[in-house]
Amino acid sequence: MARFASFREFYPFYLAEHSNRTSRRLHFIGSWGVLALLAVALVQGDAWWLLAALVCGYGFAWVGHFFFEKNRPATFRHPFYSFAGDWVMFKDILTGKIPF
Repeated sequence: MARFASFREFYPFYLAEHSNRTSRRLHFIGSWGVLALLAVALVQGDAWWLLAALVCGYGFAWVGHFFFEKNRPATFRHPFYSFAGDWVMFKDILTGKIPF
């Protein structure tokens, strides 16, 4: 298992694990779903929506990995960097730095 001294060192690896466009799109859709479900949890005052947000985010991402990337999600090996990578990639897609 590769070791990374920083997120800056990890992120290029993360992007290589997300080279398939469909997988990136699924991650992006899952991230939007997470944001929407977090908003619902706040408005409804119901913490069960947080579980739905977790399932939505990881569900879309894992479908992308298992069916399109054909690799294991980085979450299993690098959970904190992977979580950060999801949101940095989301931002990079929103800003056009990474193609959707």
